[in-house]
Amino acid sequence: MTGLFRIAFKLLVNDRSKFTALLVGITFAVFLMVMMMSMFSGILSRSCAPVYNIGAKVWVMDPAVNNTVSSIPMPDYVLSSARSIKGVSYAVPLYYGGAQVKLRNGSYQSVTVIGLDDTTLFGRPELIEGRIEDIFAENGFLVVKDAEYSKLGSPPIGSELEINDNRASVVGIAKVASSGLFGVPTLYTTFSRAITYIPTTRFTTSFVLIEPRSTGDIPGIQREIARLGYEALTRQQFVDKITAFYTYKTGMGTNILLMTSISFLVGLSISGQTFYTFILENLEKFGAMKAIGAKGRELVTMILFQAFFTSLTGYGLGVGAASSFMLLMRMRMPDYAAQLTFSILGFALLMVTIIAGVSSYIGVRKVLQIQPFDIFRG
Repeated sequence: MTGLFRIAFKLLVNDRSKFTALLVGITFAVFLMVMMMSMFSGILSRSCAPVYNIGAKVWVMDPAVNNTVSSIPMPDYVLSSARSIKGVSYAVPLYYGGAQVKLRNGSYQSVTVIGLDDTTLFGRPELIEGRIEDIFAENGFLVVKDAEYSKLGSPPIGSELEINDNRASVVGIAKVASSGLFGVPTLYTTFSRAITYIPTTRFTTSFVLIEPRSTGDIPGIQREIARLGYEALTRQQFVDKITAFYTYKTGMGTNILLMTSISFLVGLSISGQTFYTFILENLEKFGAMKAIGAKGRELVTMILFQAFFTSLTGYGLGVGAASSFMLLMRMRMPDYAAQLTFSILGFALLMVTIIAGVSSYIGVRKVLQIQPFDIFRG
């Protein structure tokens, strides 16, 4: 078998133009598939950033809410009722909304304002500079230092901003696990200050965050919240709901799926056609091997080796090119959202395997039909 593989390898690489065309086609297809799926994965991860950053185990919300941005304020009795449910260790309110900040140069910048419970500050970010206690100071705000930090003029501690004609003092610089999706800077303050600074409806609680006593108490908490007419979701359930919204209820999921499918078809068509041409040009060699005693299964093994060797090489080059491109983009654009995961690599490998299988099937059919006397008669 080693000799067969050696012959198959030499037949494959001897025609450098065909071999290069095969590699380029598969590499380009893998590059496009990985890039499309990585961008989609990055967008979904960014859309769930507030859920990860705040870290609550159970989120209570209006049933119509399908993402953190479009929160629907709830009346105060929801918070009071949640605190009285059996199995709840504690429950706190969370304000999540948007505002316009007037910068020192006179321009305006949209921001996301997160109001934390005044008593516990549950969900507070990790501070890089400053003290968390200073958030209780007059007009105190924390600024998240992420890819959007410069849009606020990179304000240091002690600088002042203006929100709806109210003075906002930067008392701390924070960091979070993940930046938001829409390229908007994030500010943290207390719940009472958030609803004072930002115009709201008569209801002010965007979400109620619940810490259950144990994981087994969560189903009971969800049933009690459902009786109130609201919805209680675990962290993963809320992430799944947000993911489903952006995947199926916006054009994002359809467009990414379409581009991924086109990338797959491009790789399949290029590799299939090129590999078929390669087989046609080497029919005489395969016929000669059959004439000197090579069995059909040995010829099939050679073709499978050629197809899978080329496909896996193209897969490696495509993944390497996509990874390098994403790394370069992150260096140039800090808010670039694409991320490469193991599931993406596995899916791309599956697609490449299908491409190799179809390409080899085309070649196998042609080689098995050849008869040695046809070659020598020609």
